[in-house]
Amino acid sequence: MTNPANTPADTSANPPATPATTPAPPSGGPGRALRLGTRRSKLAMAQSGMIADRVRALTGREVELVEITTYGDVSRESLAQIGGTGVFVSALRDALLSGEIDFAVHSLKDLPTAPPEGLVLAAVPVREDPRDALVARSGLTFTALPPGARIGTGSPRRMAQLNAWARSHGQDIETVPIRGNVDTRIGYVTSGKLDAVVLAAAGLNRIGRIAEATELISTDAVLPAPGQGALAVECAASDPELAARLAELDDPDTRAAVTAERSLLAALEAGCSAPVGALADLVDDGQTTELRLRGVVGTTDGTELVQMSITGRVPASGDEARALGRELAAEMLAKGAAGLMGERSL
Repeated sequence: MTNPANTPADTSANPPATPATTPAPPSGGPGRALRLGTRRSKLAMAQSGMIADRVRALTGREVELVEITTYGDVSRESLAQIGGTGVFVSALRDALLSGEIDFAVHSLKDLPTAPPEGLVLAAVPVREDPRDALVARSGLTFTALPPGARIGTGSPRRMAQLNAWARSHGQDIETVPIRGNVDTRIGYVTSGKLDAVVLAAAGLNRIGRIAEATELISTDAVLPAPGQGALAVECAASDPELAARLAELDDPDTRAAVTAERSLLAALEAGCSAPVGALADLVDDGQTTELRLRGVVGTTDGTELVQMSITGRVPASGDEARALGRELAAEMLAKGAAGLMGERSL
């Protein structure tokens, strides 16, 4: 389910082509509550609840949460085994297309880079902290972890960079594949099964547990997943009135940044479970403001990394943001990035 070669990622709010299936009906008049589709996890419910509050304030309409179970929620396999791309998204998108729900909230990093038929990415709200967070026993930071420390993560991207980071400090660590919700993952540390786990700081912030992080990991050491910390608000392209109202939640700087990051991911032909990190951020030297895009690809043992960056003017359009991502991807591929990724389309 990776993005086809030479197909740019589309995070614009322009509706794609109408699918062959029957389009979802409009969201109805002001009297009916809007139905917001969400995964059932505590984090997903918290994220969706935040957006629901903002949509209520914008539209004056009630918003009800519709809990939907995705394949990624029920499968016990690792994300690398089940493909990663779209496993937390497909069921919500099916519910949108069938008219079961009016709009959906996703963690943007879970979205496939290929544009979906019949749906529109109506809003990308202001991004939360994109960094990864370490939750370690005894309040330890990464460099203070003991020799042979066991660190849990389900992300090949994190494994690659954590192992490389440890090697740069002469540390000996073991990265352990794990799955589960925030409670489950932190429970591995409190129970003593693991010395530490790595989670997204944004998720911990949104459920009020950021105080349990023993270190917020610098992006100079570990780049986040493309789109990490950002939310995606999707609705049916057949309901332009709702799409226009939801678009009022959009943050142009966040959209430009994640568009560049996802374009890099798409141009590398990599899925969201591949060991790829990316972060676009604004750089201000006091005279001009530019958008810097950093990317990394590596083997999960951290022995080989291709890490590069590019800086350009702040994109005035989605096309300009995508061009920045494609340019950096081309440079990384020229440096051998292709050989370091386990998940690529043929």
